[in-house]
Amino acid sequence: MSMINNTGSGITIPGTSSHFLDPAGSRDQGQGRLRYLTGGSGAPLVMLHTVRTQAEHFRHLIPLVQQRYTVYALDLPGMGYSQIVPGASYDEPAMRAAVKRLITQLDLHEVTLLGESMGAVLALTTAADLPDRVQRVVAINAYDYAGGIARSSLLARLIVTGVIAPGVGPVLARLEPKPVMRAILAGGLADPAALREDYLDELLDVGRHPGYPTVARAVYRSLPSLVAARARYPKVTAPVHLIYGEKDWSRLSDRQANRRQLPNAEYTQIPDAGHFISLERPDVPADLLNTVT
Repeated sequence: MSMINNTGSGITIPGTSSHFLDPAGSRDQGQGRLRYLTGGSGAPLVMLHTVRTQAEHFRHLIPLVQQRYTVYALDLPGMGYSQIVPGASYDEPAMRAAVKRLITQLDLHEVTLLGESMGAVLALTTAADLPDRVQRVVAINAYDYAGGIARSSLLARLIVTGVIAPGVGPVLARLEPKPVMRAILAGGLADPAALREDYLDELLDVGRHPGYPTVARAVYRSLPSLVAARARYPKVTAPVHLIYGEKDWSRLSDRQANRRQLPNAEYTQIPDAGHFISLERPDVPADLLNTVT
């Protein structure tokens, strides 16, 4: 494990530092070096971000839970400041392997996993694989249904469809005009003001990393693997709390399907909230985490 003081990120979260987890063996080489933010004190809380974001997605949530938890906010492979490895897989099993690597390489126990969107799926599937290490899962707006971000707006549907298309896809993936990115992300918020300019700038800066457009295309193309991962949910033995924004992209049928897959899970729906709960209502998961006995 190595630590750095400056990842290049323009966002600072008080009380956290940035670390890198180097590959421990040949099977980790495909994921490369993973970056994570850590800080706080107490039991380990691993945070897993959404599609096309990074650890700073939890910038408002981390300060609310640092007094009770030691936070580990991971940049998933190829995203944020984790290494971009040519030819790497971004299917759900590969990303889940990176989460498991963080937990096992740091030898974390009694872990609470909190994930949002894609991260919620990974939190659930990781818990299924590591029952002896994971003691609780908080899954926010799990992105495990067909359509996903394309449901947020016509613009998002056109952009995502174009990015994954052959031929024109690589060109579109390299072009991320700020107004377009703002509009797409705002489609996941009930309150567009929750999308701060410095966070938008940070995501755009990361999007200019060499090789990142290839990662973005691969992640969007891997979304069906998140849907397939639902088959692993019944294997989760840890307590689960499902959180959905009232205005999330998921439909009632999607949410009911997950409640059937996880019949013992607790369930919270947040009024007037969208897909990116950690940006617009971080108080809700924070209160849930801090009041657990």
